[in-house]
Amino acid sequence: MPRGAAPRFNTIAPQALVMPADIRLMNAVASAVYALAAVGALIAGVLWLMRSPLFPIRSIQLDGELARNSVPTIRANAGPMLAGNFYSVDLQKGRAAFETVPWVRRAVVRRVWPDRLLVRLEEHRAEALWQVSVGNVEEAAADKLVNSFGEVFEANVGDVEQDGLPSLAGPEGSARQVLSLYRRLQPVLARLDLAIDKLQLTGRGSWRAELDSGALIELGRGSDDEVLARTERFARTLTQVTTRYGQPMEYADLRQAGGYALRLRGVSTTAPANKTN
Repeated sequence: MPRGAAPRFNTIAPQALVMPADIRLMNAVASAVYALAAVGALIAGVLWLMRSPLFPIRSIQLDGELARNSVPTIRANAGPMLAGNFYSVDLQKGRAAFETVPWVRRAVVRRVWPDRLLVRLEEHRAEALWQVSVGNVEEAAADKLVNSFGEVFEANVGDVEQDGLPSLAGPEGSARQVLSLYRRLQPVLARLDLAIDKLQLTGRGSWRAELDSGALIELGRGSDDEVLARTERFARTLTQVTTRYGQPMEYADLRQAGGYALRLRGVSTTAPANKTN
């Protein structure tokens, strides 16, 4: 190159840089094979982890307030249903296994590295015994209870016999409604030193309450607010009547328009028969 002359560069036309179609196809096939191989290796690794005995579940930690169950009982009931190692155990099936234990309402199961399961349990809090009403008749409902959410669940009723729980009865699916009205009515009757022993919603939509004194109150039909209003009116005047006659209530019918019918123990409203000589 002459001194002082600018250097020259040879340029290649863009068409010359394009690879032949067969080479491009071979490169694409090779890339696909490598990708498939990587995916296969990943799947094989995951399967190995899932089957490997090197990652056993060594402990199950139970959290939550356990009033009705003991830790050994829960583990004995749910433990055998947990299959697999730390990686392969099905957490949803594990949750279902713990929720089959009596008194367990809800379970949340999660993994804790490297070899532990943490299980948070929520137990049912029983509010009442439960029976199903068909028409005006209650069907026997062995070992059925209503929890604080108005949900019906099965458990050993013998576990709550000393708790003095009321009985609730109603058509299938009405437990939440019956519990709700019970919670509204009980404070009203408590002012009279009375307690509801049993509250029933019949299959025909009428309410009836049996009290701890043995008295029966026909509450009638209507919305919860209407039934509560009738009970409030009844509670405001009952003491005046029972004080006047000095006898406790035996029966009350609040289905009367604008008032109620009342029967007191030992008080008759019929005229005595005439004595003849």
